[in-house]
Formats: sequence, structure tokens, C-alpha cells
Amino acid sequence: MRKGEQPPWIVPDSLWERVEPLLPRVERRKHHPGRKRLDDRKVLCGILFVLHTGIRWEYLPRSWDSGQG
Repeated sequence: MRKGEQPPWIVPDSLWERVEPLLPRVERRKHHPGRKRLDDRKVLCGILFVLHTGIRWEYLPRSWDSGQG
């Protein structure tokens, strides 16, 4: 990766605008809501990070924040 380039696991806004409408909208249940959902874009960045680096899922930083952990 060259200086000034974005890491390949960061989803650019232009791509996210195309992907987001394809994802289902999930309403949180009022009774028995369970765990709060993670942000879909952060999840996609995490998936791309794991695929790009080859690390195991359990080594993905818990403080994952838009692909920078």
C-alpha cells in the first residue's frame, strides 16, 4: 500500500452507496431486543480486512472502527 492510499478493506462512500440499498432493513424488536446490531458498513470492512490479511476471526480487534483497529 502506497503512502496516501486507503487500505483495501475500507469501503469508499461511492461503493457503500451501491451496496447499502441491497442490505435488508431490520427493525429492532421492542420485546426481547437481544444484542444491538453492529453497523453494517463496519461489519463489511471487518470481513474485507479478514479476507485481505488472512488473519483468523478471533484475532480481529474488538475495537474495530471503520477498518482501523
